[in-house]
Amino acid sequence: MKPMHAKRPIPQTPNALAGQRQTRTGALASWLGGLALLFALGSWPVVSAGEEPKGFLETIHHHRMLTSTIPENGDVNPYAVVVAPVSAGAIEAGDVLVDNFNNISNLQGTGTTIVDYRPSTKATKLIAQVPQHLPDCPGGVGLTTAMTMLKSGWIIVGSMPSTDGTTTTKGDGCLLVFDPNGHHVATWAGPTINGPWGNMATIDRGDSATLFISMAGFGVPGPKVLDPATHYPVTVHEATVLRLELSIPEGQPPVLQSQTVIGSGFSQRADLDNFLFGPTGLALGPDDTLYVTDGLDNEITAIPQASTRTDSAMKGQTVTKDGLLGWPLAMVMLPSGHLLVCNGKNGQAVEIDPKTGKQIYAHWLDPNQAQSPPGNGDLFGLALAPDGKGIYYVEDDVNALVLGAP
Repeated sequence: MKPMHAKRPIPQTPNALAGQRQTRTGALASWLGGLALLFALGSWPVVSAGEEPKGFLETIHHHRMLTSTIPENGDVNPYAVVVAPVSAGAIEAGDVLVDNFNNISNLQGTGTTIVDYRPSTKATKLIAQVPQHLPDCPGGVGLTTAMTMLKSGWIIVGSMPSTDGTTTTKGDGCLLVFDPNGHHVATWAGPTINGPWGNMATIDRGDSATLFISMAGFGVPGPKVLDPATHYPVTVHEATVLRLELSIPEGQPPVLQSQTVIGSGFSQRADLDNFLFGPTGLALGPDDTLYVTDGLDNEITAIPQASTRTDSAMKGQTVTKDGLLGWPLAMVMLPSGHLLVCNGKNGQAVEIDPKTGKQIYAHWLDPNQAQSPPGNGDLFGLALAPDGKGIYYVEDDVNALVLGAP
């Protein structure tokens, strides 16, 4: 079985922007072969005339590779996917921002770039880059799935750095703030910030904002520290969900006002091939419930009163567990109120009704048969398209941004 987020082959030509795809024959053949598998497995159901689909995933029938996510410096392993909510600086509303976790040497925790794909022109460009060894970010820079863009134009992204590609040399990391032209303007670090990891959930009021971020770096040893009972790296239960309150003065960078741990005790574990397993997906419901994916425990939990609580709900209440889930990673809230989560253990996305905990449907996003199960380790970031009818996601195996749409 190919491990989740196994280290990726280095492309021969890293200058692969402006809509170019990687054209390695084996990868393309596997991807095309996977399309046939989608049909063979019945992953694109036929909805009869007049019959209403049971969920969002039943309406997704087309998957289109949009662009390579590799910038000129050769960074690979795309992680975060964020759709720009506004036009500001060099960014146009609807642009898709993607960051990279690995550098050209394919060392995890060393990626330093954010690329911008513009659907209106199909152009891709580098939008932001910082030095590998940023002095005010403890341990350096390795950009993670923790990224958001605010309505005021500011971009905030997490760093979980390493110097050798493993947690043996992991630094505490930080949160980096960029303006919409890609200039680094601020760094947030401190005792509650250790390995900003999962995709952010955001409440954006314009002149203030609330961010929810999982922190998966606390107490994680190197991948060679094994549990004598399981012979896997030691699992620790110190990952947290942190709520940050920001004020946003007009024309000035956001100011970090307060930090509150609202969830704790989530599972995390180092891994030689995958760097780290930890809570990854965060999605906020309209009733102020924050949903969290816990990949190691293969479940989704719910933290109530997320924006107002003053204490930790620990892991919260279990919403759903096992079943169609396979190391659940990034997660979004759909317009219907359902949750959509991508699996790390296979190339599927799973739709869930959080009110009942029912797992409605699984759909193949990446059926690459080069992995077993197909698509194992290929998915990570996930974002809803502005029209609410499609989803953007990344395929780590070919370093590409993909659109799933009706």
